[in-house]
Amino acid sequence: MPTTTPALSVPAAGQPFGAIELERRDLRDDDVRIDIKWAGICHSDIHTIREEWGQTPFPLTPGHEIAGIVTEVGSAVTRHKVGDRVGIGCMVDSCGECEQCKNGNEQYCEKGAVFTYASEGYDGELTQGGYAQAIVASERFVLSIPEGIELDEAAPLLCAGITTYAPLKRWGADKGAKVAVVGMGGLGHLGVKIAAAMGAEVTVLSRSTDKSADAKSYGAADHLSTKDAKTFDKLAGTFDLILNTVSADLPMEDYLRLLKPFGAMVNVGLPSKPYSIAPGSLVHGDKAVAGSLIGGIPATQEMLNFCAEHGIGATIERIDAGQVDDAYDKVVAGDVRYRYVIDTATIGK
Repeated sequence: MPTTTPALSVPAAGQPFGAIELERRDLRDDDVRIDIKWAGICHSDIHTIREEWGQTPFPLTPGHEIAGIVTEVGSAVTRHKVGDRVGIGCMVDSCGECEQCKNGNEQYCEKGAVFTYASEGYDGELTQGGYAQAIVASERFVLSIPEGIELDEAAPLLCAGITTYAPLKRWGADKGAKVAVVGMGGLGHLGVKIAAAMGAEVTVLSRSTDKSADAKSYGAADHLSTKDAKTFDKLAGTFDLILNTVSADLPMEDYLRLLKPFGAMVNVGLPSKPYSIAPGSLVHGDKAVAGSLIGGIPATQEMLNFCAEHGIGATIERIDAGQVDDAYDKVVAGDVRYRYVIDTATIGK
């Protein structure tokens, strides 16, 4: 029989979070049941709940930055055992048979990846996320959290960590590379930590430099303001890679001037308007503009192992369940350093 677990849910657009008893399916042979300890708040959760990306299927429990402990496993499970420290990120299922799945890029499953919340599963049921005390998922999508990362600091890595790690690795943020990270928020602060650990020389670019001390403590060599026009003149032709973590409508050609020949600007944010780029800005210098969407399960496990090896966790603020609505407003205002995580034990209390 299915079980229930305390969870936070929004009943309809514009309504606040409330505590409910959320039904989770009975274990299938390949399933893992997880006692969720911490759930990170991602800006994607806010966009979804506030219907900024289109209509949302309410009632909904969001959350795809999940860290906890295995409490039960199905009869065919081999990857995890009771007591293991584990996490779940943005996906909970895929076909497992198409070219992309076989290559470890489940986010691009040709049948359609099943995302952790607000997504229709292959069984026709709507997925409900991690603002809850328990979740059941296929072992293929359950990640091992290595010792060396506290569970609360690990939770945001399941989305923000892989969102920054994947493009940094693909586009060569290694020893000797010069990397700019645009934005110093939930994504950007992890981009700085990870790129620095990879061996790159990191510069943070943002409107304000009030987080400069943090940026440098995370490994950045410099932190400059994009409000200062001299910044773009000073840094012209400097970077091998620019990782853009913000969803603002940036003057892309100004940023492309900062790249060396053969450099790339990779975008992980989703601005509301199309980018405007003259072809000459790319042709002259053999430059690239690219995008990146999270990462597959193998890359996500690789990222967790990398972060454990280098002592990297998210910089977090812990909150109780009753603070989530207020936390959403603060995330939008940029008033968090740098990721909120929910203590799920407080749900319903």
